[in-house]
Amino acid sequence: MRLKDKIAIVTGGGSGIGHATCLTFAREGAYVVVADKNPDAARKVADTLVAAGGKGESVEVDVAKSASVRAMIEGVVERQGRLDILVNNAGYGIAGTVVSTTEEDWDALMAVNVNGVFFGCKYAIPIMEKQGGGVIVNTASTVSKVGIKDRAAYCASKGAVAAMSRAMALDHVDAGVRINCVAPGTIESPYFDEIFRKSNDAAALRKGLEARQAMNRLGKPQEIANGILFLASDESSFCTGSVLMVDGGWTAK
Repeated sequence: MRLKDKIAIVTGGGSGIGHATCLTFAREGAYVVVADKNPDAARKVADTLVAAGGKGESVEVDVAKSASVRAMIEGVVERQGRLDILVNNAGYGIAGTVVSTTEEDWDALMAVNVNGVFFGCKYAIPIMEKQGGGVIVNTASTVSKVGIKDRAAYCASKGAVAAMSRAMALDHVDAGVRINCVAPGTIESPYFDEIFRKSNDAAALRKGLEARQAMNRLGKPQEIANGILFLASDESSFCTGSVLMVDGGWTAK
C-alpha cells in the first residue's frame, strides 16, 4: 500500500502503459482517476480496478486542450479535496523525417506530447504547492537521450518532456513538489500492435524493434508501470529532475 489514500490522475489511462499504471496504483491504495480521450476505454479501466477492490473514476480529457486539462484537474480537486500524484502519460508517435513530416502532423503531435505535459503541470503544480507538496511523473522516452531514424518529431517531443521536467523540478522543489520522468524503451502496446498489423512483414519488424534493447525483447506495460510507481511513491523521496530509463539496456549500448 505504497500509495494509500493518495489521489492520483493518470492521463492516457485507457490503454497500454497508462492502463497498467492505473491498476498498479489502485492495488497500492490510491484513488485513481483514469483520464483518457476515449471515454469508453477509460470507463472500462476504472470499472476493472473497482471490481478488483480499488477506488477510482474515469474522466474524459483531451490533453491537447488547455481548458480540458484544467477542468479535469479542478474537477478532481473539487470532488476529492486534493491532488497528490499526476502522471502525464498521454502521447503518441508518428513516422517521418523533418522533411517528410507535415506541419499539421508536427503541430498535432506537439500539442499532445508536449503541450499536454505543460498544461497538466501548469494546473496541478499550484494546487500541490498550496497543499504542501505532490508528485508529478511525466512519460518521456528512451529517445529523449538517443535518436532514431524516421522519428524526428517524436524524438523532439520526448526530448522536450525530459528537459521541461528537469527545469520544473528545480523551479518547484522548495515547495515540496517532486517532478521526474520515466523513459520507456520499445514497449508492447496497442500502438505497436497496430503497426504490426499494417506491416508487410510483421515478424521482421518485430525482430528489428526487439534488437534495439540489449535484452532483445520488447518491454511490457507493467514493467514501465513499476517504474512510475517507484517515482510516484515515497521510495523515490530523494529523486527530482530525474529521468528513469526503463529500456531493456537500449541506452547502455
